[in-house]
Amino acid sequence: MSSVSPTSVAVPPQDDGPAEPPGRLSLGGLSVNIRQSGIYIAFALIVVLFTVLTDGALLQPQNISNIVVQNSYILILAVGMILIIIAGHIDLSVGSVVAATGAIAAVLMVNYGVPWPAALLVTLVAGGLIGAWQGFWIAYFGIPSFIVTLAGMLLFRALTLTVLGNQGIGPFPDAVRTLSNGFTDGYLGNVGLGPLGGADVFSLLVGVLAVAGMAAAQWRTRAARARYGQTVDPLPVFALKVAAAAVLIVAVVVQLARFKNLPWVLVLLAVIVLGYSLLANRSVFGRRIYAVGGNLQAAVLSGVKVKSVVFWIFVNMGVLAGMAGIIFAGRLNQAGPTAGGSFELDAIAAAFIGGAAVQGGVGKVVGAITGGLIMGVINNGMSLIGSPSEQVMLVKGIVLLAAVAFDVWTKRRAGAASR
Repeated sequence: MSSVSPTSVAVPPQDDGPAEPPGRLSLGGLSVNIRQSGIYIAFALIVVLFTVLTDGALLQPQNISNIVVQNSYILILAVGMILIIIAGHIDLSVGSVVAATGAIAAVLMVNYGVPWPAALLVTLVAGGLIGAWQGFWIAYFGIPSFIVTLAGMLLFRALTLTVLGNQGIGPFPDAVRTLSNGFTDGYLGNVGLGPLGGADVFSLLVGVLAVAGMAAAQWRTRAARARYGQTVDPLPVFALKVAAAAVLIVAVVVQLARFKNLPWVLVLLAVIVLGYSLLANRSVFGRRIYAVGGNLQAAVLSGVKVKSVVFWIFVNMGVLAGMAGIIFAGRLNQAGPTAGGSFELDAIAAAFIGGAAVQGGVGKVVGAITGGLIMGVINNGMSLIGSPSEQVMLVKGIVLLAAVAFDVWTKRRAGAASR
């Protein structure tokens, strides 16, 4: 009679369920990609914190409008900066380019009486030429972008001082000031919102269209990923995320509609974000930017014209810096020699806080905008509670360090899990 040894009996392993992929956090059956969604969760928590600290003043209609207008030029710069960082480069000159292009616009419109549409076009072309100058040395001459743009920071600041001297030039035409500080007209009148008072109907309709467009785009993206067999969120989780974004958009639009309608710079920003999101996510050129930053050698072997890609992203950065220069000068109603100070640091911080990877290859336009808004809310919220400037800089530095540390940690965790 044979006997079976206890050691010969196979014991099936305990099934604890599928392991969470690196970068995902499971809470009560809800799986969240903390690397992709963490920035939006952090933004929501920061808004809640300062809403409590300011007794609700942060979310008052006028203050929300101020946050948008006061940070518009940084957000414009952040859009261009995120593309450069995705490609594995950096631009330290954008603050000086903002000052130089603002000076060019002022000289043309104020000193020479050039009509403002032509002056704005020339200013944007000048910004593009500045970007082309720097892009040439980086892409075709092989000088690191850090060095080229550091030199550009000095060169274009010197150019601004040469053009303006120690005095500013202004005032700007009303159309330019309206673009920087103005609001859309109440085309369809107002509607009552009960205890919230009256609100502009046109602004509310724009908000509804924005929500519908956002939801449709997210659904199409989810459906496309599902067709290709990629992992997608369960339908309830997807619906929850879309609903949260919709509530945020509607809340902001309602508050703006209660104040002075939509700021024109917000309309401009919406067009820029939509256009550059499509460029980065849906175009061949956008995929090439990610390829260059993700793996340069693989991009070369795949036939990507790396030099051309790098050249054009710096041209684009110059154009956006020119646009930011016009907005900033129009808001102050003059072009000053010290304009744009530390703007490059704010734009870089917005990109990294918004999820850009230090090594390149990772980042989203919407993430950069969110990072810029986080910096803006911190500035505004701490100003409302009366914090001195050194405390504001301290908090912003800690937030930036935490964002980059989180990126490095998730990469190491993903690398350890793949071994």
